[in-house]
Amino acid sequence: MLKYKAEIKGDIFMIKNYIFDFGNVLARFNPDELTEIYVKDEAYRKTVSEIVFDRLYWDRLDDGSITDDEVKQAFCKRLPKELHESACLVYDGWVGLKTPIDGMQKLVADIKAQGGKLYLLSNISIGFAENYHKNGWVNELFSLFDGLVFSGPIGIVKPDRKIFEHLLKLYNLKAEECIFIDDSLKNIVGAENVGIKGYLFDGDAGRLRKELNIPEI
Repeated sequence: MLKYKAEIKGDIFMIKNYIFDFGNVLARFNPDELTEIYVKDEAYRKTVSEIVFDRLYWDRLDDGSITDDEVKQAFCKRLPKELHESACLVYDGWVGLKTPIDGMQKLVADIKAQGGKLYLLSNISIGFAENYHKNGWVNELFSLFDGLVFSGPIGIVKPDRKIFEHLLKLYNLKAEECIFIDDSLKNIVGAENVGIKGYLFDGDAGRLRKELNIPEI
């Protein structure tokens, strides 16, 4: 596997626009932990988690080619009837149960306070785009952002260069003045292919703050 250090190449002082991924950058996404809340019987937890969060569905949710109702119908066909209700609760509840990654809310707020522009670029469903406001801390965090781009509503997913070009055009940004923070190497490479600097996030908000040269307020 290609190795990629969590560091920024080039002149950080040119950066005016900070583009963040959402899952596992701003918010934790652990399917097993989410499933545990609604599936009390430990014997069924792993099965429910694997089926409800199967990439077979989530990749299509990300590109907007399947609806929430269609996903629930599909995974219920693969589960015993007695697990349908809890599986649907897991699926319906994941947006509201996301929790922030330590230090990232403060870092985002400090970037904003120091004049940086904030953008979100996430592979995520239409359902999330329509319902994220139901999660208080997510809604508050997103209120700091100057622009949000979700893959589902536009039918383009990272690392396709078209989604990066869409964001640049939509908000009239210069690629060389942008940095993209994501936990996926292929997405970082996708950003760099259109001239955007990339930072492969490893979960350490303090290290990212240091690399971005953002003093704590």
